[in-house]
Amino acid sequence: MMQEIINIAKEVAIQAAKEAGELIKHYYSKDKQIVEKGDDGDLVTLADHLSEEIIMKAILSHFPDHQIRSEETGWTGDEGDWLWLVDPLDGTNNYAIGLPVYGVSITLIYKKEPVLGIIYEPHDGNLYVAEKGKGSVCNGAPLAIRKSADFNKMTVGWIQGHAVQKDQIALQLKHQLEVRFKRVIRLWAPTIQWCMLARGDLDGIILYNSEGDDLYAGLLMAKEAGAIIMDFQGESFEGMHPEPYIIACHPAYKQEFLDLVSQK
Repeated sequence: MMQEIINIAKEVAIQAAKEAGELIKHYYSKDKQIVEKGDDGDLVTLADHLSEEIIMKAILSHFPDHQIRSEETGWTGDEGDWLWLVDPLDGTNNYAIGLPVYGVSITLIYKKEPVLGIIYEPHDGNLYVAEKGKGSVCNGAPLAIRKSADFNKMTVGWIQGHAVQKDQIALQLKHQLEVRFKRVIRLWAPTIQWCMLARGDLDGIILYNSEGDDLYAGLLMAKEAGAIIMDFQGESFEGMHPEPYIIACHPAYKQEFLDLVSQK
């Protein structure tokens, strides 16, 4: 029964992500109707809301008894075993300034563990799908992380929550990464960074207190592509956490990343 639900959910989420993504792309060169959201510099556009409507309608029409947590609407439905996480436009700040680095993220959680992740990049037409225990793919082709030959020449991703801002420990850690590695990338579109790790274009990701509706699809994508996902103490990161601190990398470099984080 569980697998049957996941199979149907995958079809529903893929179709919804594509439909929402094409709408987002349509509005990319139009009036985006940008509004500031909160006090941390976050933004919301018309496309965020329209995309969310498409995805929410698709989920609720097939799974009316499932709970949903979505970026703009918040919580919908009663708590149960199944939870959907929806980020209808991950990378809104990029989208707002005309930077084509953004995506749609949909995650299905079962008993607080991600079992399905769908990420769609409308601008490039890339569809990423991860299913627990079954690997991750991009446009049907299997994904696999890479093992770099030189730790010091790695390119790594940095992800931080909106509330982190000028946190001194975070600033020190990010500086440490910039000194050590060839390049540190912060895209302001976390799901795209997780996909880059999964397909071998990044060597690792350090995430500093950034829990949200965009997180768990990306984590599953990277994990199913072979990445080790751990907290700053080296323990395997499982389930959901309101304040996550995460290292994701090739298993061969677990200790090197842990040593680097401990130097902050």
